[in-house]
Amino acid sequence: MTEGPLWSGLDLVARLNARVRGLVPDGVGGISIDTRTLRPGDLFFAIKGENSDGHDHVAAALEKGAAAAVIDEAHADAFGQAGPLYIVRDVLPALEDLGRAARGRMDGRVIAVTGSVGKTSTKEALRDVLSTVGATHASAASYNNHWGVPLTLARMPEDTRFGVFEIGMNHAGEITPLVAMVRPHIAIVTTVAPVHLEFFSGVEAIADAKAEIFSGLWPGGLAIINRDDPTYDRTRWHAENSPARHILSFGEHAQADARLEALTQVSDGSLVKAEVLGQVVNFHLGAPGKHLALNALAVLLAAKAAGLDLFAAASTLGRVKAGPGRGAQSRIETGRGAFTLIDESYNANPASMRAALDLLGSTMRGLSSRRIAVLGDMRELGPQAPALHRDLFKSVRDNDVDLVFAVGPLMRELFDALPSKLQGAWAETADEIAAGLFDVILPGDVVMVKGSNASRMGPLVASLKTRFSLPVEA
Repeated sequence: MTEGPLWSGLDLVARLNARVRGLVPDGVGGISIDTRTLRPGDLFFAIKGENSDGHDHVAAALEKGAAAAVIDEAHADAFGQAGPLYIVRDVLPALEDLGRAARGRMDGRVIAVTGSVGKTSTKEALRDVLSTVGATHASAASYNNHWGVPLTLARMPEDTRFGVFEIGMNHAGEITPLVAMVRPHIAIVTTVAPVHLEFFSGVEAIADAKAEIFSGLWPGGLAIINRDDPTYDRTRWHAENSPARHILSFGEHAQADARLEALTQVSDGSLVKAEVLGQVVNFHLGAPGKHLALNALAVLLAAKAAGLDLFAAASTLGRVKAGPGRGAQSRIETGRGAFTLIDESYNANPASMRAALDLLGSTMRGLSSRRIAVLGDMRELGPQAPALHRDLFKSVRDNDVDLVFAVGPLMRELFDALPSKLQGAWAETADEIAAGLFDVILPGDVVMVKGSNASRMGPLVASLKTRFSLPVEA
């Protein structure tokens, strides 16, 4: 990307519809809403969050070298001449306006991704593939909500060739305004699953909410849908009644436009054979798991539609790695030998939990080693939550799991349904389960940890790594 400021100081006055106090900066190099990650020269937006108000951190942002801060009129008097300030009526809408301006000045191709499972990994795979041929801008982490999407847009340089945006939701109607800002040429729905059932009447309503992503498509754009989903027909209907001109599908289904034909797990990922738009494609995916291989097919459809060579795009998928909390594998040395840790600790729902258990079941193990699942509660499932936890028993059985450690009152439903030989231990919290888990793990074991963020399985993964010597990446 070209050198120079992300936004000129004078341009920001109009883009933000702001009045200025102090000297207008020549330009800003980035956009920040968090002083912990702010870099000198950034423009700081004082966003009001659920637990904090960015206005409380404006002074710290300026002290750290922010080029200026965006504050609201209600706080203007409190800051006096503290530094360069852009004063607006409301900070979040100002950030949204800047995001729309960034999208309006960018002439490249834009792809949006949503789904109950696999949004972030698909977005990251697209980033890896597209960046091989042009400047690519993508969401950081899981910045997929009402502030994350406009923030990602506002950070997008003008000369970006490819933009990739992750879009999430907890309630119906949340995707529509976000995708209206992004205006993608290509929209992907990775899968529709029983997630956030506390806020929906059923999976069909979730499909309707996910399909909102098609409403913001550039006229004549492409919708990419999971052909294996039970809600495929419903999701396709929404695509057909959207600005999309083209609809493509992926999956194992015989009629999928990108069809998975064979999958072999290897030590450094997966070997995949697929038929994509009538062409046989063989490639190495640098992360294991069928769910990731299926989403890689959506990536190839999007890359082809964005103008990339299909086989060249497939050849870059070996660079895709599972991230922390999303299937990253490590070999942990115990002093008596190593065990394998699969970190699936970033959130959970029934679909992603089954996918994680499938991944555990696909791992190689020795004759005396075991597959151990450490599972925390899945949240926001409403009245169906107890049954959905008990229903995981089939996945535990089918994947030849040897031992289950369960955390939380909901996961007790699964634990009590297991035969005694599979019951490791149950505890109310991850901290309480740790000691017993540490004592049980043996060299050669494969340990997979997963649960909703509220179950705090991430700190348990960290404890496993620090309990023993430094891990060696698998």
